[in-house]
Amino acid sequence: MRICVYAGSNPGTNPAYGEAAEQLGRHMAERGIGLVYGGGRTGLMGRIADSVLAAGGTVTGIIPQFLMDKEVGHQGLQELRVVSTMHERKALMAELSDGFIALPGGIGTLEELFEVWTWAQLGRHDKPCGLLNASGFYDGLAGFLDHVAGERFMQPKHRDMLIVRDTAPGILDAFAAYEPPAVRKWLDEART
Repeated sequence: MRICVYAGSNPGTNPAYGEAAEQLGRHMAERGIGLVYGGGRTGLMGRIADSVLAAGGTVTGIIPQFLMDKEVGHQGLQELRVVSTMHERKALMAELSDGFIALPGGIGTLEELFEVWTWAQLGRHDKPCGLLNASGFYDGLAGFLDHVAGERFMQPKHRDMLIVRDTAPGILDAFAAYEPPAVRKWLDEART
């Protein structure tokens, strides 16, 4: 089993974010779960990769050539695949993974997670998607998503597809127990 982890290429301001990355990496390795990620050596991306490696786990990085050219690729991985575009990167990460977790990060982290969550909502895959809510980083986003569901722009079951947990063991346990909902995308097919 492999989980794709999206994470900031910066460390952020709170040391708890880096600690969460390390804990997730260690727990993944201890459970025999391989890491698929963006291939970087900096920020939270580098912290989780180093943590998985230090615990004896396997890491596959996927990085576009333009980022390799900036020397941000992690050279210590078992496998570092270099692709041409960001689109290829995201497609390959999704193909190789059995689930998707976002650690704290910026717009790239959010965009990647929201894309695979949308694919799950549309029935393109049945893999779990989640937020590791380190030190409450995603509290505001989780509240906003509850608001979106409350305003009927998504079904509550689709909102519930995005697992939010505060700890690495908690999110990995939830992923292990995940069963995708059998619900249609459209809220009100008869309405115009």
